[in-house]
Amino acid sequence: MAETLLDKVWRAHTVRTLPSGQTQLFFGLHLIHEVTSPQAFQMLREAGLRVRFPERTFATIDHIVPTASQVRPFGDVLAEEMTVHLVRNCKEFGIPLFDLDSGRQGIVHVIGPELGLTQPGMTIACGDSHTSTHGALGALAFGIGTSQVRDVLATQCLALAKPKLRQIRIEGRLPRGVYAKDVILAIIHRLGVKGGVGYAYEYAGSAIEAMSMEERLTICNMSIEGGARVGYVNPDATTFAYLKGRPFAPQGDAFDRAVTWWMSMATDPGAAFDDVVRLDAGDIEPMVTWGINPGQSVGVGERIPNPVAAPEPDRAAWSEALAFMSLEPGRPIMGTPIDVAFIGSCTNARLSDLRAAAEVAHGRKVAKGIRALVVPGSQTVARAAEAEGLHEIFQEAGFEWRKAGCSLCLGMNEDKLTGREICASSSNRNFKGRQGSPTGRTLLMSPAMVAAAAIAGKVTDVREWLQ
Repeated sequence: MAETLLDKVWRAHTVRTLPSGQTQLFFGLHLIHEVTSPQAFQMLREAGLRVRFPERTFATIDHIVPTASQVRPFGDVLAEEMTVHLVRNCKEFGIPLFDLDSGRQGIVHVIGPELGLTQPGMTIACGDSHTSTHGALGALAFGIGTSQVRDVLATQCLALAKPKLRQIRIEGRLPRGVYAKDVILAIIHRLGVKGGVGYAYEYAGSAIEAMSMEERLTICNMSIEGGARVGYVNPDATTFAYLKGRPFAPQGDAFDRAVTWWMSMATDPGAAFDDVVRLDAGDIEPMVTWGINPGQSVGVGERIPNPVAAPEPDRAAWSEALAFMSLEPGRPIMGTPIDVAFIGSCTNARLSDLRAAAEVAHGRKVAKGIRALVVPGSQTVARAAEAEGLHEIFQEAGFEWRKAGCSLCLGMNEDKLTGREICASSSNRNFKGRQGSPTGRTLLMSPAMVAAAAIAGKVTDVREWLQ
């Protein structure tokens, strides 16, 4: 009987079916960081428990770490305190930590794949909603809460209900100036931020197959914004080439044996899905959010919608979003002025993202009065970008070149919006207060679009900037 990757990986990691009907699912990899783990470790101590499989847990510092200067002790007292707790907890419980001196520190969903920790056929958990990122390599990756972090530390298992499966097929070729970020924003625009509730998303089709691993990571990263529990791409030759030689990937003959098994975990031809959705890649244009959730978006050539035209259940939400954003319905999204430009986050801070933005920034200058930041996703990404001279391109254009961290994506550090500032951002969420100011405003777009907005001082169509 033909099976999907979801079926195969779920079955391979099932310990037992619980009386509730949920599955006790074993997790092959657990990733932790400084923000959601301190309470979990304290709960372990209070219960007199140890970490069940410390060799399956890896830690990094990313959410609250400053990016302007990472000299310890940090100027931010809370950041320093959380870092101290993480270092102490990892030492006490025998957990490997990629700290600032390791050369491998970075955003947890960037370093997992780039170190080869993330592999096809795995179950992965992390106390961060964007853990779905790791599905790009053919894994089932779940974002979990702090009490579940405790449970995985103590047992390496969680009680979960198996989701339904929707295949999202993107066929055709993406036009020049349209990126993976635009694809996932177009998907969320089509299906809504609640469209994936109760589902896992399998991304497929010729456009997905043609994507690099870093592009697939961007797609899977924002599955959670569409309401899906997880999102994944079936492992293929692109996956295997990406993993080969990475520090924690199998080496030599073991890698060849692993590839054979990884291939067997991909969805079988003829496997059944609960739902199938199709989009034409050629119809997708650069996307920009206008509202306060990632589904409230338009193509860069379109106009801000009028709540009167919204489906009746959405009218109040659209009106609320427009009032908060101070945007007028019927006006083009192009030309919307910005104050801040942010290139970074676990969605779009990998080397290919920085290359795409640098292509736009090269030989140009950030508009007067615009604060523009580029924050690499990891120390590894930063070194690679600097080896290519990308940092010099950004700095000459007037961008700040920062150190690795989550930065202005969530504003849980020194990088925040001020007051009513409006930010062109390559991150993943445009919720109220997301970037550190209760009244700050966020426009989500691709890194190349952010670079163009920084230079123009307003939302602009990056396709007009590319040779």
